[in-house]
Amino acid sequence: MKAKLSTLWMFFLFNIIFRDIHEFVEPGFMEEVLTGTVNGNPITEHMLLLGGVMIEVPIAMVLLSRVLPYSANRWTNMIVAILYGVLVPAFGTTDLDDTFHLVMEIAALSLVIWSAWRWRNPSPKRHAMSQEA
Repeated sequence: MKAKLSTLWMFFLFNIIFRDIHEFVEPGFMEEVLTGTVNGNPITEHMLLLGGVMIEVPIAMVLLSRVLPYSANRWTNMIVAILYGVLVPAFGTTDLDDTFHLVMEIAALSLVIWSAWRWRNPSPKRHAMSQEA
């Protein structure tokens, strides 16, 4: 399950990255960036920092999905996927390739949530077994 969750986060990241790369070939995008704006919003240090944090969290989830213990892993995956499931669509889409990548991102996040929700503890506590005896 750890490998599955980590792989889903990588799938999510690849879609975000390629969605952003596609913007560079949109006519007029580079000219707009050179003026210091994107979609009419000024490019600021705070905006760049927010973008860095927004991409770093899923990058960290690739690693955390592999190293966190069961309970922390399960809850962290569900909470972060729900948070990103709300945030990612809020940035909207501007064309068909954005919409396609957004659908793939939401599908990956949905699978993260579903997988983490259905994940059962691989090693139940011995405490519960000793009480039954």
